[in-house]
Amino acid sequence: MAAAVSALGGLGDPGPDGGGSSGSEDEARPGTAAAAAAQKREERLRKFRELHMKRNEARKLNHQEVVEEDKRLKLPANWEAKKARLEWELKVEEKKKECAARGEDYERVKLLEISAEDAERWERKKKRKNPDLGFSDYAAAQLRQYQRLTRQIKPDLEQYEKLKEQYGEALYPTSDSLLHGTHVPSKEGVDRMVADLEKQIEKRDKYSRRRPYNDDADIDYINERNAKFNKKAERFYGKYTAEIKQNLERGTAV
Repeated sequence: MAAAVSALGGLGDPGPDGGGSSGSEDEARPGTAAAAAAQKREERLRKFRELHMKRNEARKLNHQEVVEEDKRLKLPANWEAKKARLEWELKVEEKKKECAARGEDYERVKLLEISAEDAERWERKKKRKNPDLGFSDYAAAQLRQYQRLTRQIKPDLEQYEKLKEQYGEALYPTSDSLLHGTHVPSKEGVDRMVADLEKQIEKRDKYSRRRPYNDDADIDYINERNAKFNKKAERFYGKYTAEIKQNLERGTAV
């Protein structure tokens, strides 16, 4: 009887390697879950730091771009062309110094680097009659006008021969010649001059035509000079003051 009780008691008492293993597994599970949670938290914090760094970098780049755009807007309209021109001049100066150091002629070296197509294009450009290079000064404009008018002259060789037979050597004046009142132009010559002057006047009127008066336009001036000033101010600042003028007209200005 005692042996049976002791046997039953031995079955109910867990040994050191028996039922105690499930308890150790239960204790290990919370530690594993905590480690996994800590790892996820660290991963999320790492991603958050990366996003934060990217946001700061994007903000910095945006600020730099805004500053650069503001600088570009404050520059003159032809700044890019001027910059390219200055860079080209610097390259030319460096090339000249290199050629001078080697004892070579820069013009000859430059011609060797020009292709045949570019050379032909430049030659065609040089052969253009009266190329319009734009306005530089009034003397250059007067010279171009004189050259244009002289090219339009068509000499009458028959009339020239008649005058040569009539006047002889007196046709070619010298410093002692007295020309005032000796020449009487022909009717054809006068008509040709009048026609040319009328063409010049017509062309000039196209460039300096008077703008028609608009009866429906708002009168915001007191005299002609003030009207011109207002037009100039509207041309430069109209887009900035349009809303203010509309508010004043509606009576909703603050």
